[in-house]
Amino acid sequence: MDLKLLLVSILFGVFCFSNAQKEGNECINANAKYCGECIQAGAKCGWCKDPEFLKQGETVSTRCDELQSLIKRGCDDDMIENPRGDQKILENKAVTNRGRGEGKQKSEARLKLKPEEITQIQPQKLSLVLRSGEPQSFDLKFKRAEDYPIDLYYLMDLSYSMKDDLENVKNLGTSLMLEMSKITSDFRIGFGSFVEKTVMPYISTTPAKLLNPCTGDQNCTSPTSLETWTLPEGGFDAIMQVAVCGDHIGWRNVTRLLVFSTDAGFHFAGDGKLGGIVLPNDGKCHLENNIYTMSHYYDYPSIAHLVQKLSDNNIQTIFAVTEEFQPVYKELKNLIPKSAVGTLSANSSNVINLIIDAYNSLSSEVILENSKLPEGVTMAYTSHCKNGVVNEGESGRKCSNISIGDQVMFSITVTSKGCPKQGKPETIKIKPLGFTEEVEITLNFICECECNQDGIENSELCHFGNSTYECGACKCNEGRVGRQCECSSNDVATEDMDRTCRKDNGTDICSNNGDCVCGTCECKKRDNPEERYSGQYCECDNFNCDRSGNKLCGGHGHCECRVCVCDPMWTRSACDCSLDNSTCMASNQQLCNGRGTCECGTCKCTDPKFQGPTCETCPTCPGVCTEHKECIQCRAFGTGEKKETCERDCSDFNLIKVKEREKLPQPNDASYPVMHCKERDANDCWFYYTYAVNNNTQKEVHVVDILDCPAGPDIIPIVAGVVAGIVLIGLALLLIWKLLMIIHDRREFAKFEKEKMNAKWDTGENPIYKSAVTTVVNPKYEGK
Repeated sequence: MDLKLLLVSILFGVFCFSNAQKEGNECINANAKYCGECIQAGAKCGWCKDPEFLKQGETVSTRCDELQSLIKRGCDDDMIENPRGDQKILENKAVTNRGRGEGKQKSEARLKLKPEEITQIQPQKLSLVLRSGEPQSFDLKFKRAEDYPIDLYYLMDLSYSMKDDLENVKNLGTSLMLEMSKITSDFRIGFGSFVEKTVMPYISTTPAKLLNPCTGDQNCTSPTSLETWTLPEGGFDAIMQVAVCGDHIGWRNVTRLLVFSTDAGFHFAGDGKLGGIVLPNDGKCHLENNIYTMSHYYDYPSIAHLVQKLSDNNIQTIFAVTEEFQPVYKELKNLIPKSAVGTLSANSSNVINLIIDAYNSLSSEVILENSKLPEGVTMAYTSHCKNGVVNEGESGRKCSNISIGDQVMFSITVTSKGCPKQGKPETIKIKPLGFTEEVEITLNFICECECNQDGIENSELCHFGNSTYECGACKCNEGRVGRQCECSSNDVATEDMDRTCRKDNGTDICSNNGDCVCGTCECKKRDNPEERYSGQYCECDNFNCDRSGNKLCGGHGHCECRVCVCDPMWTRSACDCSLDNSTCMASNQQLCNGRGTCECGTCKCTDPKFQGPTCETCPTCPGVCTEHKECIQCRAFGTGEKKETCERDCSDFNLIKVKEREKLPQPNDASYPVMHCKERDANDCWFYYTYAVNNNTQKEVHVVDILDCPAGPDIIPIVAGVVAGIVLIGLALLLIWKLLMIIHDRREFAKFEKEKMNAKWDTGENPIYKSAVTTVVNPKYEGK
């Protein structure tokens, strides 16, 4: 019975779920009035252009629905407008395999390649056709070319504090060329310098200081190399000019490195106000005769402005600064992509090694960036790096530890929501930071259906002069409504029109949830876009259904016309009753342990002694083994308290006898749980058995038919033990007595010897002899 109910409930749930199409359907929720609006609502949406598709009471917006729903509703597949996105590669030049040291002829041939002929990224151009909500993905290959040309510009602080570094910099060009030749055979280097703005308070403007800013006998040029009063330098002015004055600097379209060498901090936007300079930096080139001429006119550039210009011109920055200012420039490095910081020695003697290390660090990391995306367009990156490393999210833009000749892949997904700028094509670019190469992507947007091209203006199928007939429906001009655009949205509703907006000839127009426009109910909008009225008379809604756990339809269904349509395996008015019986299954694979019924996934125990989630707990019941002990005794051995009533009380299980304990069923031998029992009878004999309920709910008992009784006592060992114990105890007592006597005798003998030593038998006098002479002393005699 339970199984039949379960099957019927499942079938009913599936049927209801298949018909729950409207609520949560982005196509219907879009309320599209023409085909273009429909296909922009989502990638699953289609428009039925069959003129005969709409039924009585349906509005034009119901032509827009999910594809399977439209087919089920009777729209032929060839009458559904469902344009799809596409992509096309326009330029796909393979990445360059360029090496060095392969023989003179090959090397010279490769050196003839111009920088613009070297390709590190593939493809170079492609076109994407985007439909709203439908992602378009493509792969981007990057291979770090061998022997790639490098331009390096060395920008040095020439304030007086750097005078000891100048001698080393003079020899920098030759030495650096030798070191860089190990990396590339096509290397160019340039030099520049900077100090500070030539206005107070950044420098001393006294005539003597302008002629010679240095102290003592030192002579310095002026005014561009004046010693500053303040610690920070005007390096940002210099970096900006290096970035934007490509023609003056001589940058080629290759890897561009800027080495910024200083022993001081920096000024940035706003600091110019100290010198009365308030005009923001314009980010343009102002070099005349290779000297920045607008230092006193424009403020220092901001960090963000520098980041933009460095990125636009593909310049990678290496900050070679003294140890004192390492923390400052490391913070700056975090704000400037593709930049590095190295510690400069006191006299710049380590600058070459610093540049080489920083270049290797920068070039070993590939980071993709894209230009500004049109509104509604998103781009997601996934990088496939060396050793199988895959990065997603923001980390998907980069790969690290890339050596020369290594190749990595990036998967890029572009998605559009809606139709930006009325469908006009947009161009975006993707490039690796610090490299001049880029990928150009043209974005084309699907904003209208193909059937729009066959539209007929002022068609007789629509109200003349107020619409265009296209895609099987009338597309009304502004201010017109109705199936044939026959009404003005400003018209006051008449009684005749209102009649068609009253359900069952009632008094409420559009159920008080909408307005009657041109004889058709237009339902009101709610503040919550997820909540909406629907139906021919706006009599339905998707937010007034029963709730459970403060959730609409218990969170297990959809609200359709104020009635919950439950998901499969859920039922009742609030979809809060689960039809899944797995939670009621006891350990013996019986529903509620055979002692209850399963209701909404919860056991209702019918036996009051049992409780718990599966009716398996019985606090007042003896254990299973104890419960069946008496019946096992009477049926297997003919003993026990139920010996006389065995047939009446103990016939509810099958008894199977086995010869040995090893032949009892084991837990792994059966597909149902088996309990092993060990009990003792009145004669202290143990008996062993197992209890189980098989898949047919029949009780099975396997019992060992031989009792395990204790054996009788062995008399001889007991007597021998007692005798031996008595003998040993007697011997022990005798030895103790003998030991005490020896000790006593020794003490007496010692006493005798002592008295013998004290005796006077050897003096030669009679011990009883007394002298006859008695001497008396006169006390009065004084000896006179």
